[in-house]
Parts: sequence; C-alpha cells; structure tokens
Amino acid sequence: MGRLIRSQRWAALATLQKDGTPLASMVAYAFDDNFSQLYLHLSQLAAHTGNLLERPTISLVISEPDDGRKDPQTLARLTLNGEVTAVKPDSQTYTLGKARYLGQLPESEQLFEFGDFALYAFQSVDVRYVGGFARAWSFNQSDLEQAAQLSKIK
Repeated sequence: MGRLIRSQRWAALATLQKDGTPLASMVAYAFDDNFSQLYLHLSQLAAHTGNLLERPTISLVISEPDDGRKDPQTLARLTLNGEVTAVKPDSQTYTLGKARYLGQLPESEQLFEFGDFALYAFQSVDVRYVGGFARAWSFNQSDLEQAAQLSKIK
C-alpha cells in the first residue's frame, strides 16, 4: 500500500456536486513522509475545487498503471476517503506542503505563481486497499502511517 502511494503521483479525485451527483477528475498529489497528509495543488477555476470547498469530504483513488496484463482486476489500487482543507499561504503547513509538492512534482513550480491555484491538505479517515482479485483490506489512518514507515524500507 505504501509503495503504491510512493510510486505514483496521479490520482482520481472524487467530489460531490451541489445536486449530489459525483464528479471524478484526475489530479497530481504529493505526500509527507508518514502519509498523514497528501497535498493537492488545484485551480480554483476547476469544478472539483468548488465542490471540495463546499463539501470537503472526498475520495482519492490511486492505481498501478495498466501494464497490459490479461486481467486488469489484478492491478493494485487504493481508495483513500477523508477530508481536505485549504492551506493558508502564510502558514508553516503551506511552506512544508509546497516544498513536498515541488520536491515530488518539480515541473509544477510555475503553477504556484498563478493566482487561481491553492494548496490543499488531505487527511484520510479510512483506506481500502485492493491488491488484486479477491485480495482486499480496509485500514485506518494509523495503519496508513505504519505502511508509510514500512514502504521506506528497501
């Protein structure tokens, strides 16, 4: 689970629109060392950003890339459910989150100069990991933080 988060940088973001219908978008993400927070740097012009500002409960789905295997259901995937909050630009969290984001996604530096982009911190409440067909487990944030430590071990 931890290796999956560390090996990817692109996730499906699921939000709810005003009328209750879901909206899924693809977004880049970065993470802190213990996965206590994932960082999203989003345009406030995007529909998904407006949705999460009104209803901050979201899901992020991270998957192994499709490698052409016969059965894609054997690909590992992870759904993180939780809350997102806007990070104030004058806060220490912003400084740390921006450094994390740029350390993992250096080509995004120019986006931090755009006035319509903002940094968001996501904290998961529960996690569902599917390691392939008939291999699924549920975890909480504490379990995710333990997986972060284990995934650092080579």
